[in-house]
Amino acid sequence: MIDRTHQEMLEKYAEAIVKVGLNLRAGQRLIITLAVNRGVPIQFAPLVREVVKAAYGVGAKYVDVIWGDEETLRLRAQYAPRDSFDEYPVWSVDAIMRMMDNGDALLSITGADPDLYNGIDPDVVGAIQKTHLRNYNRVISKVTTNAVNWCVVAAAGESWARKVFPDLPAQEAQEKLWKAIFETARIDRPDPVANWKTHIANLSKRAKYLQAKQYTALHYSAPGTDFTLGLPNGHLWISAQSMAQNGVPFTANMPTEEVFTMPDRNRADGVVTSTFPLSDGGSLIEDFHVTFENGRIIKVTAKKGEAALQKLVDTDEGSHRLGEVALVPASSPIASRGHLFYNTLFDENASCHIAIGRAYRFTLMGGEELTDDEFLAAGGNVSLNHVDFMIGSPRMDIDGIAKDGSREPVMRQGEWAFDV
Repeated sequence: MIDRTHQEMLEKYAEAIVKVGLNLRAGQRLIITLAVNRGVPIQFAPLVREVVKAAYGVGAKYVDVIWGDEETLRLRAQYAPRDSFDEYPVWSVDAIMRMMDNGDALLSITGADPDLYNGIDPDVVGAIQKTHLRNYNRVISKVTTNAVNWCVVAAAGESWARKVFPDLPAQEAQEKLWKAIFETARIDRPDPVANWKTHIANLSKRAKYLQAKQYTALHYSAPGTDFTLGLPNGHLWISAQSMAQNGVPFTANMPTEEVFTMPDRNRADGVVTSTFPLSDGGSLIEDFHVTFENGRIIKVTAKKGEAALQKLVDTDEGSHRLGEVALVPASSPIASRGHLFYNTLFDENASCHIAIGRAYRFTLMGGEELTDDEFLAAGGNVSLNHVDFMIGSPRMDIDGIAKDGSREPVMRQGEWAFDV
């Protein structure tokens, strides 16, 4: 029997994804895949089908889905020959690239098992991840330059739900996670699309305030964190909505509570302490510290998952440096829920965060037109990775440092220190 309330929420969610997230245009094509290109598990089919219906409702020319199975991936990690992890389904990347080269849209769905590779040799997980990043980099290059309208959303995967709500029976956990997704993505409002437009406008005001300041650096202070992060000339503060090169304004993340920009890859000094676990590539990393000197990560420690964290940092030279800095108030709707999601799409919107690895070209004025060498010279970072981790808390203060060395409060006790 279909739960009509859940079905109606799925329909509203799909409408917001298509009309706000992707802002899909008549005549565009759409390709749907799981975040990190694993293929969409069949358990997500009810949401996918509603998205397909909504996409055709606004005039999409064609919608396709890359399907997959997580357990198959774990079986490979367990039993495949140890020298086979450079194999990759290149056909899937080719399919996505053909559509993006045509100016079509990309939807990624997150909801994977955060413990997918739990207990697997970190060297094996690292090899699988590096092969994926190397092959998927063609798609990421399109995403980081906003070549097309793209969006990342979530579906309540069974294993993920059990991780978030371990004390509940499996079905109840999944129902509760769906409810949390609908609430944080503003789908429980009387008119989700209109509510999103107001939210986008409010975040834009924060970005415009910071853009006008053009701070040369930010200083973070909190228990376990004493950190100064430089900002390059021409950095752009971005909020919920961006303009794609194909001329379509879109909202890349649903939910989103952040205002973000690009740090200077050569100017990061001090230590930061994580305030949320990091789920990356099927491994969970907890209670970790990262030390920087002259922009480069020189030391990592973690209570759990330290080997996985070191593998992440060692992916390439760029993954020893930062590519994003984002500000989120500690009272955000996601933080106010009082539980972890073990999923970066959500947890990053509960806390100020920074990202190891690749910078988004659109966070630097004219960055989309620069070569890699020119981007590096301007302070941007180039890497196969882009992995956010959370450092904000209600005990964090952040100062903006002006070019004359003076300081102004940006956040105090985890909250915005300025009005807009």
